[in-house]
Amino acid sequence: MSTNRPHVLLISTDHWSAPLLGAAQHPSIQTPTLDALARSGTRYTNAYAECPVCIPARRTLMTGTTPRTHGDRIFKTTEPMPRAPTLAQTFRDAGYQAYAVGKLHVYPQRDRIGFDDVILDEEGRPHLGAIDDYDIHLADQGHAGEGFTHGMSNNEYSFRPWHLPENCHATNWAARTMSRMIRRRDPTRPGFWYLSFRHPHPPLVPLQSYLDLYRDIDIDAAHIGDWSRDFDNLPHALKVIQSANTHLRGDEILRIRRAFYALCTHIDHQLRMVIGTLREEDLLDNTIICFTADHGDMLGNHGLWAKRLYYEHAANIPMILLGGADGRVEHHAIDERLVGWQDVMPTLLDLAGIDIPDSVEGRSMLEEKPRQYLYGECGEGPTATRMIRAGQYKLIYYPVGNRAQLFDIENDPRELHDLAGDENYAPTLDHLAGHLQSELYGGDEAWVADGRLVGLPDQQWTPRPNRNLSGVRGIHYPHPPEINAEKTVGMP
Repeated sequence: MSTNRPHVLLISTDHWSAPLLGAAQHPSIQTPTLDALARSGTRYTNAYAECPVCIPARRTLMTGTTPRTHGDRIFKTTEPMPRAPTLAQTFRDAGYQAYAVGKLHVYPQRDRIGFDDVILDEEGRPHLGAIDDYDIHLADQGHAGEGFTHGMSNNEYSFRPWHLPENCHATNWAARTMSRMIRRRDPTRPGFWYLSFRHPHPPLVPLQSYLDLYRDIDIDAAHIGDWSRDFDNLPHALKVIQSANTHLRGDEILRIRRAFYALCTHIDHQLRMVIGTLREEDLLDNTIICFTADHGDMLGNHGLWAKRLYYEHAANIPMILLGGADGRVEHHAIDERLVGWQDVMPTLLDLAGIDIPDSVEGRSMLEEKPRQYLYGECGEGPTATRMIRAGQYKLIYYPVGNRAQLFDIENDPRELHDLAGDENYAPTLDHLAGHLQSELYGGDEAWVADGRLVGLPDQQWTPRPNRNLSGVRGIHYPHPPEINAEKTVGMP
């Protein structure tokens, strides 16, 4: 027995910026699989992470709600999922089988959030309550507890080749496990499959073969805006982030990018096995595919690294959508409308012909009416930052020091020139600031006085130590590490 209802494959990566695609005319990165998918579907060029941090972003993805509703704009490691219909549960309620492989990043870790089953890779976090399935795979291969014995940290930019056999790499494991899951499907029911790769999130441990692939490819240099060269004049939040990696410069940044791109291309190639499985199972032509990422990585641009920022390389995410057999999604198409991760859930449900729960705040990306603006919020306290993207312009606001930046993304996509101090753009700045004020809540209202943003007093920046090497892991054998989970809150 078969079904004509479309299958759905949602693919998520971690730290992958929208510009890092051959289809986006990137000068160095090799993504032949994703480029082919982009030509076969629609690529949304103005897709953003509402909160460019792992856990808040994934709560948005799985509930179709904004941080204001789902309750996390920080990084709440031990915060249970909100009581709202999830993407997986909504598919299951409609008769779908729903399975996930890879990084789920929820709490408790074995909360299936509506999936029939979840085969986990939680990046070495057994102290939060679960031994994940990828660690079990390593043990089955004779490498118990060795997932991080390469010595690289989970959130900094040292790099080296992968240290175990290729079949033990997390990317290979995830693609192979999802392929097997698809082959083991119930043939009488449509499938919703969520494949969540942990990379290119550091640790930067690509296979040697992928490092070699980039040996003869010129790597693009980091770009530096005219506003980002003067450290003393940066907003406090940027001083905190930029100062953490001032030792990275010059050719070292090129080598880091090479390792990072190698992880991306590895994922790109492994996706061929998953797509090949769908093709050989005669499912591909009736499978909706969405490729995206929770946020990007600055990779040294403007002297900044990682996420928690609203510059394009941190907040602008890839969004490639392929429709099923009904032809509702155009191919060889580029859509410049504003979309966010809150829109993934209603889009996939719309394409599958399933009613969208009333709790969902996002909108289907198939709707023709464009968004007026998209609001982003990340963090609280001294490093809080907020964003408004509307039309060709983007406002980034740092309340500490009452600092605003304005960029013309259409004409300055690398954000080299801050227009906030240009009187010619004062009306644009005021217009976007009005949108931002209308979104403030949870104490942020104190940043406004007499109808204008006044922010908070500036703070003195002082260097901070990094004694934990930004999340270095140990040997996870013979028992999980004895660490207080509450102390890890705020460590992505």
